[in-house]
Amino acid sequence: MGENSTPKVIWRPDPQETGSTQLCHYQRWLEKRCCRTFENYHALWEWSVEEPARFWESIWEYFAIKTHTPFTAVLETEKMPGARWFAGSTLNYAEHIFRAASPDRPAILFRSEQMATPEAISWATLEHKTAAFAHWLRTQGVGAGDRVAAFLPNIPEANIAFLATCSLGAVWSACSPDFGVESVLDRFAQIAPKILIAADAYRYGGKKFVKTDAVASLCKGLPSLEHIVLVSPEGKEEDLPDGAAVPVTPWIKATAASASLHFHPVPFDHPIWILFSSGTTGLPKAIVHGHGGVLLEHYKYLVLHNDVRPGERFFWFTTTGWMMWNFLQASWLAGATIVLYDGNPAWPDLGVLWELTEQAGIHHFGTSAPYLMACEKAGFSPRTRYDCTSLRSVGSTGSPLPPGSFSYVEREIRENVWLCSMSGGTDVCTAFVGGCPTEPVYEGEIQCRTLGCALQAFDDYGNILKDEVGEMVILKPMPSMPVFFWNDPGGQKYYDSYFDHFPGIWRHGDWVKITARHTLLILGRSDATLNRQGIRIGTAEVYNAVGKIPEVRDCLIVGIELPEGRYYMPLFVVLAEGAVLDGDLRQKIADQLRGDYTARHVPDAILEAPEIPYTISGKKMEMPVKKILLGIPPEKAANTGTMRNPGALAFFVAQRVQTA
Repeated sequence: MGENSTPKVIWRPDPQETGSTQLCHYQRWLEKRCCRTFENYHALWEWSVEEPARFWESIWEYFAIKTHTPFTAVLETEKMPGARWFAGSTLNYAEHIFRAASPDRPAILFRSEQMATPEAISWATLEHKTAAFAHWLRTQGVGAGDRVAAFLPNIPEANIAFLATCSLGAVWSACSPDFGVESVLDRFAQIAPKILIAADAYRYGGKKFVKTDAVASLCKGLPSLEHIVLVSPEGKEEDLPDGAAVPVTPWIKATAASASLHFHPVPFDHPIWILFSSGTTGLPKAIVHGHGGVLLEHYKYLVLHNDVRPGERFFWFTTTGWMMWNFLQASWLAGATIVLYDGNPAWPDLGVLWELTEQAGIHHFGTSAPYLMACEKAGFSPRTRYDCTSLRSVGSTGSPLPPGSFSYVEREIRENVWLCSMSGGTDVCTAFVGGCPTEPVYEGEIQCRTLGCALQAFDDYGNILKDEVGEMVILKPMPSMPVFFWNDPGGQKYYDSYFDHFPGIWRHGDWVKITARHTLLILGRSDATLNRQGIRIGTAEVYNAVGKIPEVRDCLIVGIELPEGRYYMPLFVVLAEGAVLDGDLRQKIADQLRGDYTARHVPDAILEAPEIPYTISGKKMEMPVKKILLGIPPEKAANTGTMRNPGALAFFVAQRVQTA
């Protein structure tokens, strides 16, 4: 396929169904309200970013946001950072979730590794447990602004604890129990939580991991703690080591009271939760989002872009430590049932999540790009083993999805299923770019820039690029941008993270290409960019090409500026079973890269690695590997507590002698 040729369309919206999408319903409502028409989605998007105050006010009205005091202005200033939205309004995110409660459908469908079928949790039970735990938190003196931290797997107790915390105006933060203790302390010590809700054990890959020692260590490392709530997912309580510094209450007792559920109204920008950056190379940034900003953004994306409808079942495979867990809560706003899975998605085999799809009748299936790529590489065909006909959409995020995987979804999961590749991040707890139910899906491309997101591609001098790779930037504020970073009173960390390169403009740190069709390609992190002979290469381009080679199961590429001025670009590959990295395979890889892209994409060396290092959330760790190859000690190059497979770094430590 030539560089500028049009890729294959793998999905088109049914013309007879397009008019019934919620995006079209909103557009018709908006056209009547504004007394104007929009020719297509792109025209609607252009209006939404040209007049952000009018657009976000329309979202407020369309979704009938419940406010306890009225706003005095939609947007006081468009200056970034510093934009202030809906000043004067008071609301509560959790209150809007319970507006969607219905006795006609479960609130949650939950399955773990130990369960053969999902368990249904009703809205009545969810409300009862949420009210009871909120009551218990109040008895401990928890109120608006206090931090409640969770060290929990992806189980219903986490959702209940979040809703209770949110209802009080307290501030939620969570880490998955597969994080190392030091990594958790790096996060929670910054925010001084009053309450810790922790699991005493969890299961992954058929193995039980007891976490009582870890919980005790967290207690000692968090002097702000006043109480621990201990959750026992298996029903059998594990004992904490003697000498716990604060009182411990079992979850069952903390949720036993009979109480009514109340919602504390908070200002629009009052903190709802604190999310953390990956922290792979330094102390994680504590990113604070506001109730109102994520409320508007989540209504917009889940309803208008993902077309999630009342009564549907929405699933995303995630842990509590990934922003997609927070995003998952938003499907409640759309009237959907949340589907949860706790465990290893590849145990006992890759079929477990697809079996859940059949059992739960999932309409919207979300996962990471690496999971879909793993299914593809394994030759796994969900449609031949499970009934996937309930699926309307398959969502993918976390890293760029290669073009070949787009076709795999359509071919092996469900014919004519809508593939919603999306990209956003912890920074905004949503997607900048993603799905559009009225536009086609082109192989390897994301459908659109989302409404209200003034995203462009910039060159180094701040000029807008058309159909060229550039820095992803956001020109105007969005309500779900962070309200601040915790412990950053002057806002310097916040400014340096997004605005130091192009003052007044958000620089996200990704390479993006916006095509003439207004579709997009995300080409990897710009801080991991390869720069060959002055030409910038996105790592995703290399991964897309190499991903087509069946002998290669996984790969990682870095570009290293050596002291003598030489640029060295090695490609590390993990081979499929039975494959051998000989001259023929090296030539095959080089030919694929040269044919798909350019000769500059061909690496200086192709080396076999036993495994590629990943963060717990599934991102390849290019920058830490680059630092290790340059001689930086691994303990300084990467925080192993945030890694899925910390042992993978040992191979690269051995390689640095050969590359320096």
